Amino acid sequence: MISKAEEYMALAFKEAQKAYLEEEVPIGAVVTSLAGEVLALEHNRTRQRNDPTAHAEILAIRTASQGLNNFRLTGAILYVTVEPCLMCAGAIIQARLAKVVYGAEDPKAGALGSLYDISKDQRLNHRFEVIRGVGEPECRELMQRFFKARRG
Repeated sequence: MISKAEEYMALAFKEAQKAYLEEEVPIGAVVTSLAGEVLALEHNRTRQRNDPTAHAEILAIRTASQGLNNFRLTGAILYVTVEPCLMCAGAIIQARLAKVVYGAEDPKAGALGSLYDISKDQRLNHRFEVIRGVGEPECRELMQRFFKARRG
């Protein structure tokens, strides 16, 4: 039986596949309400928009916030195919997300356990739950395939 986390991660993975086809770094994100309503589906668009902040997580947080007409996403959950970076972790804190579920670790830039762990920093005014490794093999493989193709 597939869990809710796996179900939402599958949606994020579909977004990551869209990014891959658009020659963007293949990361996808989904924001859901605590009740399970999908509030946003997004993927990386940094190259398309010439915007270094157009990460899947940032775009998903923006879309969800606009849809709810509220800059706080208290109780919401972010599902993302790759561990968020420091910028995205900051946005997660500012949005007051309750939980982040991610697939593959990012040892070079991950800010939720790999390089840093912002989610546990007691000096910050918001902390959130982190669940790691949901759909990890597929998420990791897609990233590896993308960068292997880029390197030739």
